[in-house]
Amino acid sequence: MTSPENAAAGTLPASEQIDRKIAELGDWRGRTLARMRELILQALPDVVEEVKWMGTPVWSHNGIITTGETYKAVVKLTFAHGASLDDPAGLFNASLEGKVRRAIDIREGEAVDAEAFKALVRAAAERNAAKAKPAKRRK
Repeated sequence: MTSPENAAAGTLPASEQIDRKIAELGDWRGRTLARMRELILQALPDVVEEVKWMGTPVWSHNGIITTGETYKAVVKLTFAHGASLDDPAGLFNASLEGKVRRAIDIREGEAVDAEAFKALVRAAAERNAAKAKPAKRRK
């Protein structure tokens, strides 16, 4: 059953839903998710914020770049096509066995190299743009 709060949240813009999620967490996970969101927005000011899959924040640019999941012990940023991205700083530390996705698990007190993370976000956007299907021409 959907609560009135959840029903109302679905009508809010995604950015406001993400703001609410961060506020509701109210702990290190909210601060961490807010910081990573800030870095994503710095790297790609025109990124599209969405909320999918039971309230999960999603950042897209010609396709999904990353999701921001929160668990009891980690904030997980799963890059949809992370396996095809160069990661010279070694930020990916989870889902390494997969053939498509890669993730960054951030635990309480851990920091992520901001510049390396922004470079990874930009690389994901470039990968998506390169794989995007061109619009069909009208004859």
